[in-house]
Amino acid sequence: MTRNGHGRTRAVLAPLCAVLAAVTAVVAAGCSTAADGPQADGPRAAAPGKQRDLTYAEQITVERGEEILVGTCMRKHGFRYWTGLIASVADRQGHGYVLTDVAWAKRYGYGRELRERAERARLAHRNTAYARKLTERDLVRYNEALDGTLDKGVVKVELPTGGTVWTPRDGCRATAMKELYGDLPTWFRAKKTAQSLTALYAPDIVADPRFTRAVHAWAACMREAGHPYATPREIREKRPLITKGMNRDSARATEVRLAVAEATCATGTPLARTARTLERRLRSEKLRPYRDDIATFRRMSLTALARARDLQAGPATP
Repeated sequence: MTRNGHGRTRAVLAPLCAVLAAVTAVVAAGCSTAADGPQADGPRAAAPGKQRDLTYAEQITVERGEEILVGTCMRKHGFRYWTGLIASVADRQGHGYVLTDVAWAKRYGYGRELRERAERARLAHRNTAYARKLTERDLVRYNEALDGTLDKGVVKVELPTGGTVWTPRDGCRATAMKELYGDLPTWFRAKKTAQSLTALYAPDIVADPRFTRAVHAWAACMREAGHPYATPREIREKRPLITKGMNRDSARATEVRLAVAEATCATGTPLARTARTLERRLRSEKLRPYRDDIATFRRMSLTALARARDLQAGPATP
């Protein structure tokens, strides 16, 4: 069972993660539904009335709204609850096939410090400390209030890529999603469907001769910069060995140099541009059967954004 911060899901899947790690589109980190992936901010964020994906900043607003509603619900159950950890804009970047943001690479390298900071924050969070102090009986009640139980049923979704995911219909996380999105089953189905679609076209990007030529051009650029790697994936596989035995400062400096070179070569060669072009074409061809799910996902996301903005600003109080 996995927890994703927005309810609980169980998946019975093909080895999809390993595939996506190798073939997900260059700028669409993870399973974004946007043609170019979410942006920290930008023109699309200011286009009223249009169906679009949320920017990273808007995703944060919605997640904060969810946490406020979860806190209100938990207090009704007699528990204390503080706004949970919400990933920053920087935390959400740098997870695609190849780095393309030179400024981000200069500051964060491959995100080592971001991951370490997130883990420290998780361990030190007040919700974690509070749950540890509960009796065994109260901890069971706390978890059931937060994540729900199976007694009241679950929402199931069959994914286009194969496998099934589900989430309980009750619990404070489910309650928060109902209040923000309006309809839990519709939202969960649209979200899980839309966010799984990358696997339907990403392998075709990698198999395209134009993409292969672009990767070769990127590799040539990297060799000229003193980094002889054939693909971005090779860097990710070998990165632990690259910094093995180095002290913290040396490891960080090495990763930053490599990350900057990777991003510079991605934008200085056809790689990023080719991936975007292929992704747009393949999405248009292969995702036609899922246009309604994508439209529903975007519409309900924008509805949730408006509702989240109406909630009281700031973290939920205990």
